Amino acid sequence: MSDYQRSNGHTVSNLTVPIVWSTKYRYSVLEGDVKLRCRALLIQVSEAEGIVILKGVVSKDHVHMHLSYRPSQSISDFVKKLKGRSSRKLQQEFPELRKKYWGQHFWAIGFGCWSTGNITDEMVNEYLEHHRKPTDRDDSNFIID
Repeated sequence: MSDYQRSNGHTVSNLTVPIVWSTKYRYSVLEGDVKLRCRALLIQVSEAEGIVILKGVVSKDHVHMHLSYRPSQSISDFVKKLKGRSSRKLQQEFPELRKKYWGQHFWAIGFGCWSTGNITDEMVNEYLEHHRKPTDRDDSNFIID
């Protein structure tokens, strides 16, 4: 199995997701000390939430992260924590950001994420189709085993 495998008493999982979000108005403010502090904050929040950063990039106007997470965790809730905590701390520590972001909204609304994994849709469908009985004449997408 993968190096990203997680397990506890009752589950084994390998859930990874790439996520991306940008600064409000796509301003190029993630440079120099702001960029370094942003990276440190994202690492700190991830560690506190038990999320493993497989790889990440802080660009001048957006952030990319590839994460490994537990099945009980919500990506949406986690991104909300990342964006909220980093926005608040960056604006506190770098007053010049407050002039650009007068409404105290540092990050743009929303984010992008895509599921990743070790199997394709075709593999899943083939596995499920394997359960269809030869006598089953129903062509439904929902198979009764």
